[in-house]
Parts: sequence; C-alpha cells; structure tokens
Amino acid sequence: MEGNLLREEDAVEMMENKVTEEEASSVVEPFIGMEFESEEAAKSFYNSYATDTGFVMRVDAFRRSMRDGTVVWRRLVCNKEGFRRSRPRRSESRKPRAITREGCKALIMVKKDKSGKWVVAKFVKEHNHPLLSLLTNNGRRSSQISQTPGDEKDAKIRELRTELSRERKRCAALQQQLDIVLNVMEEHANHLSININNVIQSVREIESPNTFTKPLS
Repeated sequence: MEGNLLREEDAVEMMENKVTEEEASSVVEPFIGMEFESEEAAKSFYNSYATDTGFVMRVDAFRRSMRDGTVVWRRLVCNKEGFRRSRPRRSESRKPRAITREGCKALIMVKKDKSGKWVVAKFVKEHNHPLLSLLTNNGRRSSQISQTPGDEKDAKIRELRTELSRERKRCAALQQQLDIVLNVMEEHANHLSININNVIQSVREIESPNTFTKPLS
C-alpha cells in the first residue's frame, strides 16, 4: 500500500515537471529583427517574456527624434541591470536599502523603422543572477512577479532627468539660432541705415543751391 502511495506521488511529481517543461518550451523568445506594431506592444511582449522566464523587466533609456521629438529608440532591461549609486545615509538608525542591482546585462533594444514598426535591434538573453521561481508550492505558475515600486521610481527619475537634459540642449540650440538671427537682423538694419543716410545726403546735395553752376556771361 505504501509502495503504491509513493508511486502515485512520483507520478504526480513527474506530471508537474512535465507541465513545467512544456510551459518553458512554449515561451516565445525575442530575436533580432522581431517586429512590433508599437512601442507599447514591444514593452508588453518583453514584460510577458520576463514574467514567463523569471525576472522583472525595467523600462530603461530612450531616444527621441530630433525632427519631431517622438521616441524612436527604447531599451528594456532586467531590473538587476547596473549598480545602485551609493549615497550617504541620513541617519544611522535607518536600515540600508536592499541590494537590487547586480550589473545584469540581459536586455532588448527596439527602434522604430521607416515603416513605423518597432524592430528588435539587440537581444541579450543571459542573466548573471538566479532567475525567480515561477512555481508556487502547489506547482502552479506564480503571477506575483512584477516590477517593484523602487524600480519604477528609479526608472521614472532617470527618464525625467534624460528628458530635462534633452530639453536643456534643445533650448540652448534654439537660443544659439535666435542669436544668429538677431545678429543678421542687426547687420541688415545697420546696412539699411547707412543706405538711407547716403540717400538723404545725396538729396541734400542735389537741393543745395551751391551745387548749381552759374552760366557764363
């Protein structure tokens, strides 16, 4: 009886392992040249891939078009990408923040092509840390893998800083163009003023009685 019970437990475990292997094999992996209809579609795909694989996605750097300011390039990374900057603690009584960055290189980089579609231009699969467990105690897939508030806050701050830096550069470029236009207008005004003075002087010389010669007697 006990032997039958052990065999049944082994059978259940084998079935669970088989389900896990089938689920893992059904995960669609990104590849260079993979196309999406929009940036949001690319984010949604990689977020689902991250959840299925066992890590947390973080929305990272981006670039905007210099022509119209729209986003044309986006990098999506593992939330353990990079290293957190060390900051002086305000109080010794405060607990230090947990280390969540480990320099992981896993990412995809997508960019917008001429047709308007978003294409995967770079894909790094390997992580330098263990992936999260995808199964709960009862063998079912966990849906608790999500982006942490701290990572969301860091990503938002980084995005705002990038946006601020880009706007400062754009303002500086516009100021430079404005200075050039003002200089050209000033030079044109000076040239026009000289021409007007020359015309006035010519008219005065013509109207002056001293300019007429007396007839010979």
